[in-house]
Amino acid sequence: MSSESKEQHDLSPRDSTEGNDSSPSGIHLELQRESSTDFKQFETNDQCRPYHRILIECQEKSDTNFKEFVIKKLQKNCQCSPAKAKNMILGFLPILQWLPKYDLKKNILGDVMSGLIVGILLVPQSIAYSLLAGQEPVYGLYTSFFASIIYFLLGTSRHISVGIFGVLCLMIGETVDRELQKAGYDNAHSAPSLGMVSNGSMLLNHTSERICDKSCYAIMVGSSVTFMAGVYQVAMGLFQVGFVSVYLSDALLSGFVTGASFTILTSQAKYLLGLNLPRSNGVGSLITTWIHVFRNIHKTNLCDLITSLLCLLVLLPTKELNEHFKSKLKAPIPIELVVVVAATLASHFGKLHENYNSSIAGHIPTGFMPPKVPEWNLIPSVAVDAIAISIIGFAITVSLSEMFAKKHGYTVRANQEMYAIGFCNIIPSFFHCFTTSAALAKTLVKESTGCQTQLSGVVTALVLLLVLLVIAPLFYSLQKSVLAVITIVNLRGALRKFRDLPKMWNISRMDTVIWFVTMLSSALLSTEIGLLVGVCFSMFCVILRTQKPKSSLLGLVEESEVFESVSAYKNLQTKPGIKIFRFVAPLYYINKECFKSALYKQTVNPILIKVAWKKAAKRKIKEEVVTPGGIQDEMSVQLSHDPLELHTIVIDCSAIQFLDTAGIHTLKEVRRDYEAIGIQVLLAQCNPSVRDSLTK
Repeated sequence: MSSESKEQHDLSPRDSTEGNDSSPSGIHLELQRESSTDFKQFETNDQCRPYHRILIECQEKSDTNFKEFVIKKLQKNCQCSPAKAKNMILGFLPILQWLPKYDLKKNILGDVMSGLIVGILLVPQSIAYSLLAGQEPVYGLYTSFFASIIYFLLGTSRHISVGIFGVLCLMIGETVDRELQKAGYDNAHSAPSLGMVSNGSMLLNHTSERICDKSCYAIMVGSSVTFMAGVYQVAMGLFQVGFVSVYLSDALLSGFVTGASFTILTSQAKYLLGLNLPRSNGVGSLITTWIHVFRNIHKTNLCDLITSLLCLLVLLPTKELNEHFKSKLKAPIPIELVVVVAATLASHFGKLHENYNSSIAGHIPTGFMPPKVPEWNLIPSVAVDAIAISIIGFAITVSLSEMFAKKHGYTVRANQEMYAIGFCNIIPSFFHCFTTSAALAKTLVKESTGCQTQLSGVVTALVLLLVLLVIAPLFYSLQKSVLAVITIVNLRGALRKFRDLPKMWNISRMDTVIWFVTMLSSALLSTEIGLLVGVCFSMFCVILRTQKPKSSLLGLVEESEVFESVSAYKNLQTKPGIKIFRFVAPLYYINKECFKSALYKQTVNPILIKVAWKKAAKRKIKEEVVTPGGIQDEMSVQLSHDPLELHTIVIDCSAIQFLDTAGIHTLKEVRRDYEAIGIQVLLAQCNPSVRDSLTK
């Protein structure tokens, strides 16, 4: 038998069928169960008790190859029956399950009230966030309308509000501006300076037989990104790869949203001051934008600046009052709508655009535009951008839906939520809309105003429909500075995360570092790069935690069978000649050296002991008379040392989740090193994964 196979044999659990009670050389895979009375008697009785093997017969596993497994899965999933078809339809359209059971008397008042209030809040926010996405105001209203209707049909959460979300609007806007520049559009002109797109083809609007202007091309880009994001989300639902969202921890998402909020605030600064500046894109756009703002600050439009300050003085205190008295108010004060109406009237009758050249929203058409397929030529250019947008969208939607479902005692299906948010992007992309997801602020308003079911989304859609059909043109004179103030005021929640940092630091310093790294990279680099940096850094932190895990020696708590760390607790009992070592991490290639160094440091280092023995043996040989012929007796070298007090090391494997090949080789080395100096090694509390790895 080779030395390698012998080592594997030593590491394997052996079923003793011959009644052999002697301890074999090697690592014994057995549970050392000694009661506290054994430890109380160790002073008088130092004899090691015999360990009885626990014989467990494994379940027989059927030998099915991969081909048979795939065939069985296909047969199971592809079989069709009336019951299965019914379940599939009901699963895909949750409305068919809950609407027939709708309790009209119990739920209708809360649903109507919450739907009305959210609809009133969405009108100014939809118009404001359209600027952030680089679109005309009417497209924001379209987006909120279609998202409310589709989620009502497909969603499983009763409380979340699906619509425009500031961070996604920012990401859409960055993509739109980049494609506008590539197509040759100038910020000062509505027509392309070259009349050509990046692929060299003339952009013709076939419905009106004219060249597509800047706003037309912007919504084409936005719709194409939205379509691809929806396709990705539905594909993730089909292939059940929602596990991607687990890499977006709460600290990472919070840091990303806060960092993106700084970028949003920066992008709206030019509207607050009434400056006509190009939108900066790419790495370092936040710093570049502020440089442009300060270089052109002498061109500030005083009318827009005064309007911005007045709106801030009204919006901020009222928003704070809404939050402070939300338990006493039946509904929050719709201060945003009040400000929009008042500002529109002041701008119209004061003729601020004509007299002071104030920037206004412009004409907002009524009704709906004819549906149009996304521009397929743009798909290759925006496909990569849509990946980050889709992941952020479904991660926020799923996390919010699960959070509110847990709070109110019902369940949601994460896979169906991915379908719902995916189709909330695919279908509206044919109707001149951009990307949507759940939004925390509006969801909190919806919940606090008595929402009971998804029916409130229909009421919200009816409010938006009324605006689209009748009221929209009345916002012609609304100043863009007012919309920018509304956007900035709604960033308060994300910017307030700084107040939670001391608490987060006390709970988990690693999460706080992840938050800071993601926030800074999202703000200073770009949103997409910031998200990637955050994910990579978060995974690196997980690896770092297992690379240098905690380890300790254990002692027995008096009058119990509980073992705790001797460095953390006092008055723990230990048995002479035995040390129990705990390693709190999986044992694999990254931390194998850390495992060995910690074990050798806290027990005895067998390598140093062997070196010391050899040196002592050499010194003893020099002092004694050399044997005839000068031949050194090997046995005299090995026996020329005093026996060690330590004779057994028990490795507590309860916190070792798994082993890889490097971990198994490390255990072999440890066993060999300690065996060479007469110390046996025992493994205790091995979980099934560790036992299987050692057996194989």
